[in-house]
Amino acid sequence: MLSNIFGKKKPAAPSTQDAIQQLRETEEMLVKKQEFLENKINAEVATARKYGTGNKRLALHALKRKKQYEKQLNHIDGTLTTIEFQRQTLENASTNAEVLNVMGAAAKSLKAAHKDMDIDEVHDLMEDIADQQEISNEIAEAISQPAGFGNEFDEDELLRELEELEQEELDKRLLNVKPMPTAVDNLPEVPNTNLQTSAKHKTKTREQDDDLDALEAWAAS
Repeated sequence: MLSNIFGKKKPAAPSTQDAIQQLRETEEMLVKKQEFLENKINAEVATARKYGTGNKRLALHALKRKKQYEKQLNHIDGTLTTIEFQRQTLENASTNAEVLNVMGAAAKSLKAAHKDMDIDEVHDLMEDIADQQEISNEIAEAISQPAGFGNEFDEDELLRELEELEQEELDKRLLNVKPMPTAVDNLPEVPNTNLQTSAKHKTKTREQDDDLDALEAWAAS
């Protein structure tokens, strides 16, 4: 009785994913119907060719059935186009809804993260960090400078003194270098006397000794 008074309760609308799935199933069913009708059309064309003018009545009936199948096929083609367009629209809407949900959640998270932040406090904090960094750099530079020694000497003067020391060391090394012996130094010394003169002298001495021997022999006889 209450349902008659207030009317029947309308069923809840399917979700986007359910609607997309139903449309896909309908598309698959219509595609199969298309294939069935195309086979029927081919069969009726074959029948019409079979009878031809020899049996016009059967041939004409086959062509009429072919026309009916073609009409149904055209309706299915139009329906498939509409369903495909509707499915693509739903898929795009579902994608957009998911993107919007993600962006909304990200915006809420970002808002929650910034809730306890004050922009003036952030600027003050960044200024403090910059000041402390500058102080740290000054301290590091001060520590790196020698304290109490080294600054009273002229670096150019020290470099000149170093060059003089190096030159002195080089000069000492050059003085201590011994000359290498040459091939001429290794040759034996050339005798001062002439070889022919020496030979003649030896011959003359021998003749004098022979004369002395002969003289001694005469004296003894």
